[in-house]
Amino acid sequence: MRSTLELAQVPSLGALYAKALGMQAKGLLPGKDSPLPVLPRVEHRVAGLRVDRDRLVAYQRLVGDTVREELPSVFVHGLAFPVAMSVMVRGDFPLPLLGMVHLANSAEHLRPISPAAELSVLAYATDLREHRAGTQLDLVSEVREGPELVWRGVSTYLARGVWTGTKPAAEHAPRDPFVPPTRTGSWVLPATAGRAYAAVMGDYNPIHLWAPAAKALGMKRAIAHGMYLAGRALAGAAPHGAGYSWSIEFSTPVFLPSTVDVAFSDEGRRTEFSGWGARSGKPHFAGSIVRT
Repeated sequence: MRSTLELAQVPSLGALYAKALGMQAKGLLPGKDSPLPVLPRVEHRVAGLRVDRDRLVAYQRLVGDTVREELPSVFVHGLAFPVAMSVMVRGDFPLPLLGMVHLANSAEHLRPISPAAELSVLAYATDLREHRAGTQLDLVSEVREGPELVWRGVSTYLARGVWTGTKPAAEHAPRDPFVPPTRTGSWVLPATAGRAYAAVMGDYNPIHLWAPAAKALGMKRAIAHGMYLAGRALAGAAPHGAGYSWSIEFSTPVFLPSTVDVAFSDEGRRTEFSGWGARSGKPHFAGSIVRT
């Protein structure tokens, strides 16, 4: 059983990142040779959440979505994200937040959600496990209108190079070469794309903002937010006025600035999408949307 910590309000992402920086500066991390630790058995909850309509419209315009009286699914993720992140900066959370790699997301958007709805968010961490490149875990967020669950998302993160158990000795089998599908469009992402998304959604993770900050955290340059890419993909393909589920997996970072070639294909109730570097040909992400 998890205990529930009721938060008075949605935390500020800026304050959470500052706390994470302070914790890492003090070396508050598990030892490399320690046994796999246990995630905190707690869930954080915020009630009485209202949507800022100006922020909603700014998000819809940023990702190319239709300005409408319905919450886009990735926008709902953005509402829940600070609550989930507050779990990751607890003193008993065993992995460093900053520099974590976003591996995948999936969500069930169970029905249309009105911008006028009063929502509650509950978030917790689960399934801490080894990965060939470090340690990964899932962050689960649940959004309710009254007692009704209207949205549930799972975000998978990797703490690259952080070994809380024994580092695997065997080399991972190489993946099959990536063959790009038929291109159906291209996204031109400027150097400011990360800062633009942060200004709307409040996600000021340093790896998305400026090249020097990203380099300090192990990246060559600033990279696009994974959820910005997901939001762009869903903007043109997710249904309106209905429930749906979606998922996305990230392969390689989208360094800014860059051009991403994309492909969308429909088969019945399912839409498949993918994106890759227009110049490098490297795969960046792939996912699907299923209409319910």
